[in-house]
Amino acid sequence: MANEERARVLVSGRVQGVSFRDATRTQAEQLGLNGWVRNTEDGRVEAVFEGEPDAVRQMVEWCESGPSSADVENVSVENETPSGDPSGFEVR
Repeated sequence: MANEERARVLVSGRVQGVSFRDATRTQAEQLGLNGWVRNTEDGRVEAVFEGEPDAVRQMVEWCESGPSSADVENVSVENETPSGDPSGFEVR
């Protein structure tokens, strides 16, 4: 879809067991983004955000601090081709 961006982020630090996924979903829904968030086996949180470019950038910036209970050490971002799938946002 034109004028959409898609970013895959991996967040490391104390990000599991601190409601990071639920807070991410809430934030993404407020920004009107599609995508998903999940815990990884190595202790990180992985998420994909797709939608309006400014909203995607705001979401990536939000991940740099996350919810107040999290202690984010690093966020890696990889831009991907948008799928255009208006599926909403889910916790996996």
